Amino acid sequence: MGKDALLISAIGAVSANGMIGLDGWLPWDIPEELAYFEKTVAGAALLIGRLTYESMDVVPEDSFIVSRQSDMVVREGCTRVASVEEGLRRAQATGKPVFVIGGASIYAAAWKYCHRFWLTRIEQAFHGDSSFPETVDLSGWVVEREHCRYLRERKTDTDVMCRFFVYRQNNPLSLPVPDCNSFGA
Repeated sequence: MGKDALLISAIGAVSANGMIGLDGWLPWDIPEELAYFEKTVAGAALLIGRLTYESMDVVPEDSFIVSRQSDMVVREGCTRVASVEEGLRRAQATGKPVFVIGGASIYAAAWKYCHRFWLTRIEQAFHGDSSFPETVDLSGWVVEREHCRYLRERKTDTDVMCRFFVYRQNNPLSLPVPDCNSFGA
């Protein structure tokens, strides 16, 4: 297993007013931004919240779905996990890069373990029903890369500035070691 496979990254897109979701999907329709997301996470193990998972048409194998519903049935190649920590450990065990892809509560719980955050800031306000967690603070993170592009937003038929960042957290927490006594006998 390569060193980079142990690194945990998060990826997301956030509008100017902090929105990340609307009606189980994205508040905007920017095909190039979605293609950037898909290219970035291609071949990775993914940690996904239940609601985000249920909104996805295609879910790659080695996706770990966080849900308290112990009887939840997931698609072939996916695994239901009870906690963010369990999901991250199992994703790392695949030997693939690991990406946390949301939703809001999953970002908030996984944040302290993330080494990198691939963020698209969409410089326009959008109506939404899910916002990026205010508890996620990037002030101590370092910008490794940044570039800007104007992309066409299809719902409004306007060009929107999208700023693509890769942030690095210098001292993420290590995942806690599972307690062997917590497993059933």
